[in-house]
Amino acid sequence: MRVRLLLLGFLGLLPAMAMAAEPPPAGSVRIYRCVAGNGAVTLQDAPCNGAHRQQVLDMQRPQDPPPRPVAAPTTSPAPPPPEREVRIVTVQPPQPLYECIAPDGGRYTSDDGVGNPRWVPLWVGGYYPPGPMGSPAPGSAGGGLPGGRPGHGHPHPGGAGVATGTWVRDACHPLPQQEVCARLRDRRWELVRRYNSALQSERQALTREQRGIEARLGRDCGGY
Repeated sequence: MRVRLLLLGFLGLLPAMAMAAEPPPAGSVRIYRCVAGNGAVTLQDAPCNGAHRQQVLDMQRPQDPPPRPVAAPTTSPAPPPPEREVRIVTVQPPQPLYECIAPDGGRYTSDDGVGNPRWVPLWVGGYYPPGPMGSPAPGSAGGGLPGGRPGHGHPHPGGAGVATGTWVRDACHPLPQQEVCARLRDRRWELVRRYNSALQSERQALTREQRGIEARLGRDCGGY
């Protein structure tokens, strides 16, 4: 009977012994469970001695968890480019000033370049000297109109000819800007001198003209 039990025990150890002779599978760890004669159980990583019953267990070796996927950095959308500020600067050109020449050689200034009109008689059939300031000769009835429209001629009382005429304007030319500023300063100083001796009714007109000249000096001549 005892021999039978020993034979059965030996046969039971054969699978464990055969398993122990083989290398453990990849990624596994081999554990030996040893049972002593008194029933004590020990676990070890080496084969049991001959006095112990042995059971071989192949357990999966502990592994680190797979690395967590690294989330791609979230990039915030680029801010829209700032709106470009557009400034429109309007530069007013300097106001021109013209110098006009009268028939007698006198000179005066004009803001619009249009000279003073004057009547020029045209005589047909004879010569009659013009009257004062370019007006029709005494006794003639030339009636021209401003703007270059000729008047209607009338026979001279003496019967020697017919007087006709037309309106013409003095020739004007623009002044350089430096000369414009110089004349504006001279005119302003002249108004200051006239203001002290002017009548009360004249001072208002002088004040208005002086303000206009000072505004023009500040705008076109870089100050006073």
